[in-house]
Amino acid sequence: MKNNVQPAEGKLGILIPGLGAVATTLIAGVIAVNKGLAQPIGALTQMGNIRIGKRTENNYPKIKDFVPLANLNDIVFGGWDVYSDNVYEAAVHAKVLEKDLLNGVKDELEAIVPMKAAFDKNYAKNLDGEHVKTGTRLELAQQLMEDIENFKADHGLNRVVVLWCGSTEIYFEESDIHMSLEKFEAALAADDKLISPSMLYAYAALKLGVPFANGAPNLTVDIPAMVELSKLTETPIAGKDFKTGQTLMKTILAPGLAARSLGVKGWFSTNILGNRDGWVLDDPDNFKTKEVSKLSVLEEIFQPELNPELYGELYHKVRINYYPPHGDNKESWDNIDIFGWLGYQMQIKINFLCRDSILAAPVGLDLALFCDLAKRAGMSGIQEWLSFYLKSPQAAPGLRPEHDIFKQLMKLQNTLRHMMGEDLITHLGLDYYQDLIEAL
Repeated sequence: MKNNVQPAEGKLGILIPGLGAVATTLIAGVIAVNKGLAQPIGALTQMGNIRIGKRTENNYPKIKDFVPLANLNDIVFGGWDVYSDNVYEAAVHAKVLEKDLLNGVKDELEAIVPMKAAFDKNYAKNLDGEHVKTGTRLELAQQLMEDIENFKADHGLNRVVVLWCGSTEIYFEESDIHMSLEKFEAALAADDKLISPSMLYAYAALKLGVPFANGAPNLTVDIPAMVELSKLTETPIAGKDFKTGQTLMKTILAPGLAARSLGVKGWFSTNILGNRDGWVLDDPDNFKTKEVSKLSVLEEIFQPELNPELYGELYHKVRINYYPPHGDNKESWDNIDIFGWLGYQMQIKINFLCRDSILAAPVGLDLALFCDLAKRAGMSGIQEWLSFYLKSPQAAPGLRPEHDIFKQLMKLQNTLRHMMGEDLITHLGLDYYQDLIEAL
């Protein structure tokens, strides 16, 4: 493929619905990096390397030096929230980052004030807030489009992406109004309440040709209507649900067990979390959305229908409990009952004391930068190569989503090579040894 990727000229706006713990940690982190106060640890776009050509060529550039990503100094942040706190106040309230770091970027954070949110309490019953827009579903979508266009004009931006960092919405499945763009827009005009707030943001962004990435397990862009719109406006979409703590561990460990043909009888997972996300998930309807996202991982990796002897009796249970004392410091426990040669039983125990927003922030940054890159590369619709970052990744109809993080990384890197006209890497490696044989 010839390199037809447009350069990252000018400024990139990253607009975020939901300026809570994850978003403020991301914003403060990028500003701190730009001021030389910290390093962007965990961001593949900033810290990761990619191999180009044969191993003998020893060519491993940084990803940010290989593909034309937006420079962190060229990013302008904004967003919407149901609370009117500026980003500094919201970050202090989230209690993720230390005061010394926050004070080092205080002026920049105080300058970022949220726009009023499109909100429907029925989709997040434990969430309150009066900093919200009013109007029908159609009027709300139109207001969001105006917000995006005004933000772009006010800040002299060349491009914009929208990154959903809002709360998990209640669980519901797609219905007839979600099956085509025509039906969706008719439902929008009829103020149909089956259009969730996150769908309004996605629709507004995609209608304007602005890439949209979904960091929550909400349905949002995972419906035919949004896929159709994204293709119509030649815009990338990526969803859903940032892959951070417990699920990150599953997508690392489960592929290893499957690779060695070790059996698994049970996988019990529980979490305690005390931030705003934990409070929202304390409602059973919202937890259901997250549960479905987290449960899908093991089934897709182990494929019990193909390996009934190893995984046919797999029992997978997931629990999330709201526990205010932990704040943003999520703690997860996993008990895994495995068996090996001749059926002999073994166990694995994992206790992961992680910082939820510290893990999520670089994921959000990478998704935003890669979605912008995809737009400039002429890619539209579902960006399956970004599954690396997501718990419940989208895939084309009829395709099983890939959850194995190592296969996801290979797909991501090969997509970047493809964009830049470089040879794809299969890791077969036989040619090295054929050359040796011929030399003898």
